[in-house]
Amino acid sequence: MRFLMQNKKLMPYIMVAPVFIFVATIMFFGITNCVLQSLGYFPRIGMTDITFEHYTDIISDTSFISSFWLSLKTSFVSAMLSVLIGIIVAYIMTFSKYTRIRKSIVGIPVAVPHIIAVVLMIFVFSKTGIISRLMYSVGVIEDSADFYNILFGENGLGIIIVYMWKGVPYVMMTVYGILKSVSEKYENAAMNLGANRLQVFRYIVMPQAMPFVVSSFIILFSFSFGAYEVPMLIGPSTPQALPVYAYVNYISADFSKRSVAMAANMIISIIGFVMLYIYSRVFEKIDRGDI
Repeated sequence: MRFLMQNKKLMPYIMVAPVFIFVATIMFFGITNCVLQSLGYFPRIGMTDITFEHYTDIISDTSFISSFWLSLKTSFVSAMLSVLIGIIVAYIMTFSKYTRIRKSIVGIPVAVPHIIAVVLMIFVFSKTGIISRLMYSVGVIEDSADFYNILFGENGLGIIIVYMWKGVPYVMMTVYGILKSVSEKYENAAMNLGANRLQVFRYIVMPQAMPFVVSSFIILFSFSFGAYEVPMLIGPSTPQALPVYAYVNYISADFSKRSVAMAANMIISIIGFVMLYIYSRVFEKIDRGDI
């Protein structure tokens, strides 16, 4: 005990060690099992040879490629639009009144689970939803089947909207504090020299907020790329999003498809680790003051 009191720097690490060891052990065995099964090692069904065949098979599989591009498209578009809309609205909030009320309203979607957002989407944007019924009642469409297929479409529009439902408020709440801390002296000086609001936003505000904008984009992209529930519920059946593709193969009656699912999961994980590395590099530069 005296040793611990004399080495107070070690106390936080010692206190979190039990939880860390427990979580790390579960993750280690889970990741190890995933890697081995993706390499074809599944002794329960007689697969004992280590091979990269499953990786080469899915990379050449057209359904996997379609699933990959669908996940990439929906993740990139939703994250990019969330960042663009979020930072613009956050900047407007910095010089508007009733900021506390607006921040409280903005925080509501962040607290709402994706599942609830999906249910709201179905009630509002499905072919039998509120908007479709309103358009039918005023004669814009002759039948609910004529309503544009926002949900379950190959373009993944419904998935993008749900991710933006939470992404835009998240960016707003993240970037607002940064934009609010930007010195008004720079803005006033620029406007006195003839710059308009758009120029001030582009040349003064954006460079200072850019590191946090990049990190927000990485977080949103990584989450939506690996998320399962939203594309499963309102995504297209063909092509399926990559997490759904992995799940369908995992629950297949053909146990050999388990390795295909694990190979897909490993590809999702690798992309996630790459984004995590980029995220860490961004904050290293922030700490050094390089950006």
